[in-house]
Amino acid sequence: MIDLFILIFLILLFYYSYFLVSILMGLTKLKPVLKKEPVKEFVSIIIAFRNEEDNILENLKSIEAQNYPKDKFEVIYVNDSSTDKSVEILQSSVKNANIKVLVLPEDYEEIGRKKRAVNYGIENSKGEIIVTTDADCFHSPDWLVNLLSTFDDKTGFVSGPVEFTDSKGIFTELQQIEFAGLILTGAGLIEMRKPVICNGANITYRKDIFESLNGFQDQLHISSGDDGFLMQKIHKDGKYSVKFCLNRDAIVKTKPVASMLQFYQQRKRWASKSIFYTDKKLVMELTVIFLFYLSLLIQLLSVFLISEIFLLLLSFSLLTKFLLEFLILKRGKKILFPGLKLRYFLLAELLQIPYIIVSSVAGLFGNFTWKERKVKR
Repeated sequence: MIDLFILIFLILLFYYSYFLVSILMGLTKLKPVLKKEPVKEFVSIIIAFRNEEDNILENLKSIEAQNYPKDKFEVIYVNDSSTDKSVEILQSSVKNANIKVLVLPEDYEEIGRKKRAVNYGIENSKGEIIVTTDADCFHSPDWLVNLLSTFDDKTGFVSGPVEFTDSKGIFTELQQIEFAGLILTGAGLIEMRKPVICNGANITYRKDIFESLNGFQDQLHISSGDDGFLMQKIHKDGKYSVKFCLNRDAIVKTKPVASMLQFYQQRKRWASKSIFYTDKKLVMELTVIFLFYLSLLIQLLSVFLISEIFLLLLSFSLLTKFLLEFLILKRGKKILFPGLKLRYFLLAELLQIPYIIVSSVAGLFGNFTWKERKVKR
Protein backbone atom coordinates (compact mmCIF):
# COMPACT_ATOMS: atom_id res chain seq x y z
CA MET A 1 0.00 0.00 0.00
CA ILE A 2 2.84 2.38 0.86
CA ASP A 3 4.48 1.69 -2.51
CA LEU A 4 1.24 2.49 -4.29
CA PHE A 5 0.88 5.81 -2.46
CA ILE A 6 4.47 6.71 -3.26
CA LEU A 7 3.93 5.90 -6.94
CA ILE A 8 0.81 8.06 -7.12
CA PHE A 9 2.53 10.96 -5.37
CA LEU A 10 5.52 10.72 -7.73
CA ILE A 11 3.27 10.71 -10.80
CA LEU A 12 1.50 13.84 -9.55
CA LEU A 13 4.86 15.50 -8.85
CA PHE A 14 6.12 14.59 -12.32
CA TYR A 15 3.07 16.10 -13.99
CA TYR A 16 3.22 19.30 -11.93
CA SER A 17 6.93 19.63 -12.66
CA TYR A 18 6.21 19.20 -16.38
CA PHE A 19 3.55 21.94 -16.08
CA LEU A 20 6.01 24.34 -14.42
CA VAL A 21 8.77 23.58 -16.93
CA SER A 22 6.32 24.36 -19.76
CA ILE A 23 5.64 27.77 -18.21
CA LEU A 24 9.36 28.46 -17.81
CA MET A 25 10.04 27.44 -21.41
CA GLY A 26 7.27 29.75 -22.61
CA LEU A 27 8.69 32.68 -20.64
CA THR A 28 12.13 31.97 -22.06
CA LYS A 29 10.75 32.01 -25.62
CA LEU A 30 8.63 35.11 -25.08
CA LYS A 31 10.00 38.17 -26.87
CA PRO A 32 9.05 41.84 -26.44
CA VAL A 33 7.37 43.80 -29.22
CA LEU A 34 9.05 47.16 -29.73
CA LYS A 35 6.71 48.71 -32.30
CA LYS A 36 4.85 51.71 -30.85
CA GLU A 37 2.30 53.08 -33.24
CA PRO A 38 -1.52 53.12 -33.44
CA VAL A 39 -3.24 50.19 -35.12
CA LYS A 40 -5.14 50.97 -38.28
CA GLU A 41 -8.48 49.90 -36.78
CA PHE A 42 -10.65 52.04 -34.51
CA VAL A 43 -10.44 50.97 -30.86
CA SER A 44 -13.15 50.82 -28.16
CA ILE A 45 -12.08 50.62 -24.51
CA ILE A 46 -14.82 49.03 -22.37
CA ILE A 47 -14.71 49.61 -18.61
CA ALA A 48 -17.46 47.87 -16.66
CA PHE A 49 -17.68 49.11 -13.08
CA ARG A 50 -19.61 48.62 -9.87
CA ASN A 51 -19.12 50.62 -6.65
CA GLU A 52 -15.78 52.22 -7.54
CA GLU A 53 -16.23 55.72 -6.11
CA ASP A 54 -12.82 55.50 -4.41
CA ASN A 55 -10.97 54.64 -7.64
CA ILE A 56 -13.00 55.96 -10.56
CA LEU A 57 -11.44 59.43 -10.78
CA GLU A 58 -7.87 58.19 -10.71
CA ASN A 59 -8.82 55.62 -13.34
CA LEU A 60 -10.42 58.31 -15.52
CA LYS A 61 -7.35 60.54 -15.28
CA SER A 62 -5.09 57.71 -16.44
CA ILE A 63 -7.42 56.96 -19.35
CA GLU A 64 -7.68 60.62 -20.39
CA ALA A 65 -3.88 60.91 -20.34
CA GLN A 66 -3.30 58.22 -22.99
CA ASN A 67 -0.76 59.13 -25.66
CA TYR A 68 -2.99 57.82 -28.42
CA PRO A 69 -4.81 59.80 -31.15
CA LYS A 70 -8.20 60.82 -29.73
CA ASP A 71 -9.87 60.25 -33.10
CA LYS A 72 -8.66 56.62 -33.12
CA PHE A 73 -10.35 55.37 -29.95
CA GLU A 74 -13.36 55.75 -27.69
CA VAL A 75 -13.90 54.89 -24.03
CA ILE A 76 -17.17 53.40 -22.79
CA TYR A 77 -17.78 53.17 -19.05
CA VAL A 78 -20.67 50.83 -18.22
CA ASN A 79 -22.28 51.08 -14.80
CA ASP A 80 -23.19 47.64 -13.46
CA SER A 81 -25.81 48.46 -10.82
CA SER A 82 -23.60 50.57 -8.57
CA THR A 83 -25.08 51.48 -5.20
CA ASP A 84 -22.53 54.22 -4.39
CA LYS A 85 -21.75 57.55 -6.11
CA SER A 86 -19.55 56.13 -8.87
CA VAL A 87 -21.86 57.16 -11.71
CA GLU A 88 -22.41 60.71 -10.44
CA ILE A 89 -18.68 61.25 -9.86
CA LEU A 90 -17.82 59.90 -13.30
CA GLN A 91 -20.51 61.78 -15.23
CA SER A 92 -19.55 65.11 -13.66
CA SER A 93 -15.85 64.59 -14.35
CA VAL A 94 -15.74 63.40 -17.97
CA LYS A 95 -14.43 66.16 -20.23
CA ASN A 96 -13.27 64.40 -23.40
CA ALA A 97 -15.75 63.87 -26.23
CA ASN A 98 -14.49 60.35 -26.91
CA ILE A 99 -15.50 59.16 -23.42
CA LYS A 100 -19.08 58.25 -22.56
CA VAL A 101 -20.85 56.71 -19.58
CA LEU A 102 -23.60 54.13 -20.04
CA VAL A 103 -25.93 52.74 -17.40
CA LEU A 104 -26.86 49.10 -17.80
CA PRO A 105 -30.65 48.89 -18.28
CA GLU A 106 -32.49 47.09 -15.50
CA ASP A 107 -34.06 44.66 -17.97
CA TYR A 108 -30.77 43.84 -19.72
CA GLU A 109 -29.74 40.20 -19.12
CA GLU A 110 -30.45 39.03 -15.60
CA ILE A 111 -27.36 36.82 -15.51
CA GLY A 112 -23.70 37.19 -16.32
CA ARG A 113 -22.76 39.99 -13.92
CA LYS A 114 -19.64 41.68 -15.32
CA LYS A 115 -19.96 39.85 -18.65
CA ARG A 116 -23.36 41.40 -19.31
CA ALA A 117 -21.94 44.88 -18.65
CA VAL A 118 -18.99 44.30 -20.99
CA ASN A 119 -21.37 42.87 -23.57
CA TYR A 120 -23.60 45.95 -23.36
CA GLY A 121 -20.57 48.17 -23.88
CA ILE A 122 -19.52 46.17 -26.94
CA GLU A 123 -23.06 46.40 -28.37
CA ASN A 124 -22.81 50.20 -28.13
CA SER A 125 -19.24 50.45 -29.41
CA LYS A 126 -18.00 51.35 -32.87
CA GLY A 127 -14.50 49.92 -32.58
CA GLU A 128 -13.11 47.04 -34.61
CA ILE A 129 -10.80 46.24 -31.72
CA ILE A 130 -12.10 45.90 -28.16
CA VAL A 131 -9.94 46.63 -25.13
CA THR A 132 -11.20 45.87 -21.62
CA THR A 133 -9.82 47.08 -18.32
CA ASP A 134 -11.26 47.69 -14.85
CA ALA A 135 -12.27 50.86 -13.04
CA ASP A 136 -9.96 50.10 -10.11
CA CYS A 137 -6.96 50.03 -12.45
CA PHE A 138 -4.44 52.71 -13.33
CA HIS A 139 -2.53 53.08 -16.59
CA SER A 140 0.65 54.74 -17.79
CA PRO A 141 0.22 57.27 -20.64
CA ASP A 142 1.72 54.79 -23.12
CA TRP A 143 -0.36 51.81 -21.95
CA LEU A 144 -2.76 51.65 -24.89
CA VAL A 145 -0.25 52.08 -27.70
CA ASN A 146 2.04 49.45 -26.16
CA LEU A 147 -0.74 46.95 -25.55
CA LEU A 148 -1.95 47.29 -29.13
CA SER A 149 1.59 47.05 -30.52
CA THR A 150 1.32 43.27 -30.12
CA PHE A 151 -1.55 43.18 -32.64
CA ASP A 152 -1.04 42.23 -36.28
CA ASP A 153 -3.34 40.95 -39.01
CA LYS A 154 -3.11 37.38 -37.70
CA THR A 155 -3.82 38.23 -34.06
CA GLY A 156 -7.25 37.82 -32.51
CA PHE A 157 -6.57 38.17 -28.79
CA VAL A 158 -3.84 39.78 -26.70
CA SER A 159 -3.39 39.30 -22.96
CA GLY A 160 -1.60 42.13 -21.21
CA PRO A 161 0.33 42.21 -17.91
CA VAL A 162 -1.27 43.31 -14.64
CA GLU A 163 0.55 44.17 -11.43
CA PHE A 164 -0.42 45.08 -7.88
CA THR A 165 0.56 48.56 -6.76
CA ASP A 166 3.26 48.95 -4.15
CA SER A 167 2.21 49.35 -0.54
CA LYS A 168 3.70 48.35 2.76
CA GLY A 169 3.06 45.15 4.65
CA ILE A 170 3.71 41.43 4.46
CA PHE A 171 0.17 40.68 3.28
CA THR A 172 0.61 42.98 0.27
CA GLU A 173 4.00 41.53 -0.66
CA LEU A 174 2.63 38.00 -0.40
CA GLN A 175 -0.21 38.97 -2.76
CA GLN A 176 2.26 40.54 -5.20
CA ILE A 177 4.27 37.32 -5.35
CA GLU A 178 1.19 35.15 -5.82
CA PHE A 179 -0.40 37.46 -8.39
CA ALA A 180 2.82 37.82 -10.40
CA GLY A 181 2.95 34.02 -10.49
CA LEU A 182 -0.53 33.91 -12.00
CA ILE A 183 0.28 36.50 -14.67
CA LEU A 184 3.53 34.73 -15.57
CA THR A 185 1.75 31.38 -15.70
CA GLY A 186 -0.73 32.80 -18.18
CA ALA A 187 2.06 34.38 -20.25
CA GLY A 188 4.18 31.24 -20.42
CA LEU A 189 1.27 29.00 -21.37
CA ILE A 190 0.10 31.43 -24.06
CA GLU A 191 3.58 31.38 -25.62
CA MET A 192 3.47 27.56 -25.54
CA ARG A 193 0.14 27.67 -27.43
CA LYS A 194 -1.75 26.40 -24.37
CA PRO A 195 -3.70 29.48 -23.24
CA VAL A 196 -5.47 28.89 -19.92
CA ILE A 197 -5.65 32.08 -17.87
CA CYS A 198 -5.45 35.82 -18.43
CA ASN A 199 -6.70 38.89 -16.60
CA GLY A 200 -9.66 40.91 -17.90
CA ALA A 201 -8.10 44.09 -16.51
CA ASN A 202 -5.80 44.17 -19.54
CA ILE A 203 -6.94 42.30 -22.63
CA THR A 204 -7.81 43.20 -26.20
CA TYR A 205 -9.48 41.30 -29.03
CA ARG A 206 -11.14 41.71 -32.40
CA LYS A 207 -14.82 42.55 -32.30
CA ASP A 208 -15.64 40.47 -35.37
CA ILE A 209 -14.21 37.28 -33.87
CA PHE A 210 -16.01 38.03 -30.59
CA GLU A 211 -19.31 38.29 -32.47
CA SER A 212 -18.68 35.30 -34.73
CA LEU A 213 -18.09 33.10 -31.66
CA ASN A 214 -21.23 34.47 -29.95
CA GLY A 215 -19.22 36.37 -27.38
CA PHE A 216 -20.21 35.47 -23.82
CA GLN A 217 -23.57 33.97 -24.70
CA ASP A 218 -22.69 30.39 -23.84
CA GLN A 219 -21.13 31.44 -20.51
CA LEU A 220 -23.60 34.03 -19.24
CA HIS A 221 -24.80 31.55 -16.62
CA ILE A 222 -21.29 31.64 -15.11
CA SER A 223 -20.59 34.68 -12.95
CA SER A 224 -16.84 34.82 -13.63
CA GLY A 225 -14.73 34.25 -16.72
CA ASP A 226 -15.20 37.17 -19.11
CA ASP A 227 -11.52 36.83 -20.00
CA GLY A 228 -10.22 33.25 -19.99
CA PHE A 229 -13.27 31.66 -21.60
CA LEU A 230 -13.11 34.06 -24.54
CA MET A 231 -9.37 33.60 -24.96
CA GLN A 232 -9.77 29.83 -25.06
CA LYS A 233 -12.60 30.07 -27.60
CA ILE A 234 -10.53 32.24 -29.93
CA HIS A 235 -7.56 29.87 -29.61
CA LYS A 236 -9.72 26.83 -30.29
CA ASP A 237 -11.34 28.50 -33.31
CA GLY A 238 -7.90 28.75 -34.87
CA LYS A 239 -8.51 31.63 -37.28
CA TYR A 240 -6.42 34.05 -35.24
CA SER A 241 -3.52 33.66 -32.85
CA VAL A 242 -3.50 34.43 -29.12
CA LYS A 243 -0.54 36.44 -27.80
CA PHE A 244 0.86 37.86 -24.59
CA CYS A 245 2.10 41.45 -24.59
CA LEU A 246 5.60 41.41 -23.09
CA ASN A 247 6.06 45.11 -22.48
CA ARG A 248 6.59 46.83 -19.14
CA ASP A 249 4.94 50.00 -20.44
CA ALA A 250 1.78 48.01 -21.12
CA ILE A 251 1.38 46.99 -17.47
CA VAL A 252 -1.91 47.86 -15.79
CA LYS A 253 -1.70 48.46 -12.05
CA THR A 254 -4.40 47.67 -9.53
CA LYS A 255 -4.63 47.62 -5.75
CA PRO A 256 -4.30 44.39 -3.76
CA VAL A 257 -7.23 43.44 -1.56
CA ALA A 258 -7.19 44.81 1.96
CA SER A 259 -8.20 41.76 4.00
CA MET A 260 -7.95 37.98 4.13
CA LEU A 261 -11.73 37.70 3.68
CA GLN A 262 -11.62 39.76 0.46
CA PHE A 263 -8.70 37.67 -0.78
CA TYR A 264 -10.61 34.47 -0.06
CA GLN A 265 -13.74 35.71 -1.85
CA GLN A 266 -11.72 36.89 -4.85
CA ARG A 267 -9.80 33.66 -5.27
CA LYS A 268 -12.94 31.59 -4.73
CA ARG A 269 -14.59 33.59 -7.54
CA TRP A 270 -11.62 32.96 -9.83
CA ALA A 271 -11.60 29.24 -9.03
CA SER A 272 -15.34 28.86 -9.58
CA LYS A 273 -15.10 28.98 -13.38
CA SER A 274 -12.56 26.20 -13.94
CA ILE A 275 -15.13 23.39 -13.91
CA PHE A 276 -16.95 25.06 -16.83
CA TYR A 277 -14.05 25.03 -19.27
CA THR A 278 -15.29 23.36 -22.45
CA ASP A 279 -11.91 21.74 -23.06
CA LYS A 280 -12.26 18.55 -21.01
CA LYS A 281 -8.54 17.83 -21.35
CA LEU A 282 -7.84 21.18 -19.69
CA VAL A 283 -10.29 20.40 -16.88
CA MET A 284 -8.52 17.08 -16.34
CA GLU A 285 -5.10 18.78 -16.29
CA LEU A 286 -6.28 21.33 -13.72
CA THR A 287 -7.73 18.51 -11.66
CA VAL A 288 -4.36 16.75 -11.65
CA ILE A 289 -2.69 19.97 -10.47
CA PHE A 290 -5.23 20.26 -7.66
CA LEU A 291 -4.55 16.65 -6.71
CA PHE A 292 -0.84 17.43 -6.53
CA TYR A 293 -1.50 20.16 -3.99
CA LEU A 294 -3.83 17.86 -2.09
CA SER A 295 -1.15 15.16 -2.15
CA LEU A 296 1.24 17.48 -0.30
CA LEU A 297 -1.20 17.69 2.58
CA ILE A 298 -1.77 13.93 2.49
CA GLN A 299 1.99 13.33 2.52
CA LEU A 300 2.33 15.49 5.62
CA LEU A 301 -0.40 13.54 7.40
CA SER A 302 1.16 10.26 6.23
CA VAL A 303 4.40 11.12 8.00
CA PHE A 304 2.56 10.86 11.32
CA LEU A 305 -0.04 8.22 10.45
CA ILE A 306 1.78 5.75 8.20
CA SER A 307 5.54 6.03 7.83
CA GLU A 308 8.37 8.52 8.18
CA ILE A 309 9.45 7.66 4.63
CA PHE A 310 6.83 10.16 3.46
CA LEU A 311 8.89 12.94 5.03
CA LEU A 312 11.60 12.30 2.44
CA LEU A 313 9.05 12.30 -0.37
CA LEU A 314 7.38 15.47 0.93
CA SER A 315 10.73 17.23 1.19
CA PHE A 316 11.61 16.26 -2.37
CA SER A 317 8.20 17.39 -3.65
CA LEU A 318 8.40 20.76 -1.90
CA LEU A 319 11.99 21.35 -3.00
CA THR A 320 11.08 20.64 -6.63
CA LYS A 321 8.03 22.90 -6.45
CA PHE A 322 9.90 25.73 -4.74
CA LEU A 323 12.85 25.59 -7.13
CA LEU A 324 10.81 25.62 -10.35
CA GLU A 325 8.42 28.31 -9.14
CA PHE A 326 11.34 30.46 -7.97
CA LEU A 327 12.90 30.18 -11.44
CA ILE A 328 9.60 31.29 -12.98
CA LEU A 329 9.38 34.33 -10.70
CA LYS A 330 13.05 35.12 -11.23
CA ARG A 331 12.52 35.05 -15.00
CA GLY A 332 9.41 37.21 -14.62
CA LYS A 333 11.33 39.72 -12.49
CA LYS A 334 13.91 40.02 -15.25
CA ILE A 335 11.57 40.44 -18.22
CA LEU A 336 8.46 42.07 -16.77
CA PHE A 337 8.30 42.86 -13.04
CA PRO A 338 11.69 44.31 -11.99
CA GLY A 339 10.25 45.69 -8.76
CA LEU A 340 8.94 42.33 -7.56
CA LYS A 341 10.19 41.55 -4.04
CA LEU A 342 10.92 37.91 -3.27
CA ARG A 343 11.98 38.09 0.36
CA TYR A 344 8.77 36.37 1.46
CA PHE A 345 8.92 33.78 -1.31
CA LEU A 346 9.18 30.75 0.98
CA LEU A 347 6.32 31.94 3.17
CA ALA A 348 4.19 32.56 0.08
CA GLU A 349 4.99 29.07 -1.19
CA LEU A 350 3.94 27.43 2.05
CA LEU A 351 0.74 29.44 2.39
CA GLN A 352 -0.13 28.73 -1.25
CA ILE A 353 -0.73 25.05 -0.53
CA PRO A 354 -3.71 25.36 1.85
CA TYR A 355 -5.07 28.38 -0.04
CA ILE A 356 -5.13 26.47 -3.36
CA ILE A 357 -6.91 23.52 -1.74
CA VAL A 358 -9.48 25.58 0.16
CA SER A 359 -10.27 28.11 -2.61
CA SER A 360 -10.58 25.35 -5.24
CA VAL A 361 -13.05 23.35 -3.16
CA ALA A 362 -14.96 26.46 -2.09
CA GLY A 363 -15.12 27.73 -5.69
CA LEU A 364 -16.45 24.37 -6.83
CA PHE A 365 -19.26 24.10 -4.29
CA GLY A 366 -19.84 27.56 -2.84
CA ASN A 367 -21.09 31.01 -3.75
CA PHE A 368 -19.15 34.20 -3.19
CA THR A 369 -19.47 37.93 -2.54
CA TRP A 370 -18.22 40.41 -5.14
CA LYS A 371 -18.57 44.21 -5.02
CA GLU A 372 -21.07 44.01 -2.15
CA ARG A 373 -23.17 41.60 -4.19
CA LYS A 374 -23.82 37.97 -3.31
CA VAL A 375 -23.23 35.90 -6.41
CA LYS A 376 -24.09 32.33 -7.20
CA ARG A 377 -21.37 30.29 -8.87
